[in-house]
Amino acid sequence: MHYVEAAGLRVSRIGLGTWQFGSREWGYGEAYATEVAPALLRRAVELGITLVDTAEAYGPGRSERIIGTTLETMSDAQRAQLIVATKFLPIAPAEPILAWQAAGSRHRLGLEALDLYYAHWPNPLVSPQRVMQAVRPLLGSGVVRRVGVSNYSLAAWRVAERALGAPVVANQVRFSLLSPGPARDLAPYAADADRLVVAYSPLGQGLLGGAAGSGTVRGIRALNPLFRPRGRERLAGLVSALHEIAATHDATSAQVALAWVLHHPNTVAIPGARTLDQLEENAAAAELALSPAEFARLSAEAEIVASSLRA
Repeated sequence: MHYVEAAGLRVSRIGLGTWQFGSREWGYGEAYATEVAPALLRRAVELGITLVDTAEAYGPGRSERIIGTTLETMSDAQRAQLIVATKFLPIAPAEPILAWQAAGSRHRLGLEALDLYYAHWPNPLVSPQRVMQAVRPLLGSGVVRRVGVSNYSLAAWRVAERALGAPVVANQVRFSLLSPGPARDLAPYAADADRLVVAYSPLGQGLLGGAAGSGTVRGIRALNPLFRPRGRERLAGLVSALHEIAATHDATSAQVALAWVLHHPNTVAIPGARTLDQLEENAAAAELALSPAEFARLSAEAEIVASSLRA
């Protein structure tokens, strides 16, 4: 496993996303939540993954509870390796309300302090300054160790950091070959400012790993137009490039897609996993280095897809 450090935070280049832990919208079922999800977290630690990502909205709350229960079964040494990140919904980010939200996440996770606490989405009715004003007491008291934002533009990220008066260490955004926008501004800024971009859906909800061809599309994926036949036609060039590059490296298309994300500076990917095999495949992608020509080819194909979606 490879690691990256920014603003004093050191994490694995591949993390574990846990939106699917206990969330009905993925359609994975109860056995996944009670048996597979805990096994995935334990195996992630064995593989050297140190970043685990969740949110109060996942489940809601159940993802945090599954993680908390699993952490109880780990040794102190194993737990010490992990950065557990969670998120709050800034619906009404007054200081007492946010303190209550943070206390709920800490309770469900079984943690004295939150390693990394994100504002999950911008609130169109509340400024980033006001959100960070409500976060400041949590950071000052040690209840929160580090602060992040999620789904923020570069301008809003900068505003949030100025308002917090401390590093807003990470911005978690949708970033993949199907959503390449952060490569233009967020990743360069993170490299220059000693910050992190954390890429969620780095496999396009599994589409870049072949999920679209695996049979019936269920759950939240059914809402994604790219999983429909016409949407998949737009991906033909990108899929072909992924297959060809994967064959060159004796890798999978999913690993190549993750390697493209990780090719960007100060960037971490947090794919989810349905099985232990998928988790191990994702973790191994941290070792895959693309050539400049391979990276350029994939970037060009990604822009073609993005342009077709904007048309």
